[in-house]
Amino acid sequence: MLLRLVLPLVLLATTALSAPASAAAPAGTPQLDLPRTTLAIGMYRIDAQVAASFEQRQIGLMHRREMPQHEGMLFVFEQAGVQCFWMKNTLIPLTAAFVADDGRIVNLADMQPLDEASHCSAEPVRYVLEMNQGWFASRRIAPGHRLRGPMFKAP
Repeated sequence: MLLRLVLPLVLLATTALSAPASAAAPAGTPQLDLPRTTLAIGMYRIDAQVAASFEQRQIGLMHRREMPQHEGMLFVFEQAGVQCFWMKNTLIPLTAAFVADDGRIVNLADMQPLDEASHCSAEPVRYVLEMNQGWFASRRIAPGHRLRGPMFKAP
């Protein structure tokens, strides 16, 4: 139990590099000042905002009109579970990568703006990385590929 409590704190300490943690953004505005971390997959680098609290995960990428191609948002959950995402109030097309503790991409789901259909992980995961739709496909990144970052355990 102590390990489950310590890991999220370690993650937040290692990712609070360039921006302070914020209170929830006012309704209708994007949250742009979350902590960030650097992830990598193959030769590609990702600058990811980290949504680790319940409130941060609820807002996610809502209300954004654009996102740079090398950026994404990493959702961190306290424990592994089947994670389901939808696109309520989300204006840009995204792909969600459902990611295991070791960084392995379990499955990918393309999601359309403002669509409230659920897109779920194929197995329990603690991490979900959202990127602009087409980012993974254009780099030929598929389930089974591994993300690298401070939160992922080596296989």
